Amino acid sequence: MYMLPQSPRERIAMLIWMAPFECQRCLHRFLARRLSTGRSSRAIERREHLRIPVKLCLSFSGGKVRGEGTVMDLSLGGCIIKSATHVHVDDIFYLEIVIAENEPPIEVAAMVRSVSARGISFKFLRKAQENRRLLTFIHSRAGSTSSILSKAVEPTIVGQPHSP
Repeated sequence: MYMLPQSPRERIAMLIWMAPFECQRCLHRFLARRLSTGRSSRAIERREHLRIPVKLCLSFSGGKVRGEGTVMDLSLGGCIIKSATHVHVDDIFYLEIVIAENEPPIEVAAMVRSVSARGISFKFLRKAQENRRLLTFIHSRAGSTSSILSKAVEPTIVGQPHSP
């Protein structure tokens, strides 16, 4: 996934159409050449993780607030849900996401990032890579939706060799 440059090396690489990326599985950073050198008329995608459209039941609780809802999309970084429960930005909740009827729910801590007509946007507090079941579920769904690397890049890797 495309990342913002963090080091002087990555900033210099940007001048020659190289961009920093990060493997979503192992978090290894690497440089890769961008395919397009022209400016796009589209807005720059700032999203870190590929969203997977889903319809999953969940329950959540935090403090004195308890609620239920439907997960509308899911990513390694968080999710968006539909729920009638009133929450506030920066509230922290414990989510239980049901991915299969005959399995226990996936449990994850999350913080409310925004509340809008689209739904409640949660950011997971721990990396999804630490939750093996969530990671497996997202990767199984991502293959049928689109590539995990949603940005167009050439497979030219600069720097240390990397194998996922």
